[in-house]
Amino acid sequence: MMGKILAGSIILTSVVAAVALYYLQVYAYYVEVDLRDDEPAVVMTSLVTGAPEPIIADDFSGIDSDSSPLRYRACFTTPHSQAMLTETYEIYDEAVPLVAPNWFDCFNATEVGEALETGQAIAFLGEKDVIYGFDRIVAVMADGRGFVWHQLNDCGADVFDGKPLPEGCPPVPERN
Repeated sequence: MMGKILAGSIILTSVVAAVALYYLQVYAYYVEVDLRDDEPAVVMTSLVTGAPEPIIADDFSGIDSDSSPLRYRACFTTPHSQAMLTETYEIYDEAVPLVAPNWFDCFNATEVGEALETGQAIAFLGEKDVIYGFDRIVAVMADGRGFVWHQLNDCGADVFDGKPLPEGCPPVPERN
């Protein structure tokens, strides 16, 4: 009898831990991106100035988390054509969209990734080092739907792997 109680408690503890782990990974820590009145929803890096500039972004919806810079995701629509965007903003060749939680249903990383591969979408540099080591990437589909995520850049990848800072990278900010 004691063995059944012990086995049951181990199974119950395992189920509770699994549910808690699932909740923490999929739902906890995420918050909606709350834009201030003076803050643009989406920016892209200009070919002329090299600085991020706001674009028209309607129907903006975004999520973020303090637990990881890689959890940022956003969706929007824009009236700008891909042709105008490619002539004005810096293209980002190495874009790889990251999976969003299932409940954030406007962002489908598989769809965006396939669209980037087939040329249906074009990726742009939103902002370099929006957080040290992470670039904000903006992809725009031919129909005007847009998607935003953070992606680890070369400087961040080397620094976080413990390698020396690559040439041309900004200095690593000091930790508090």
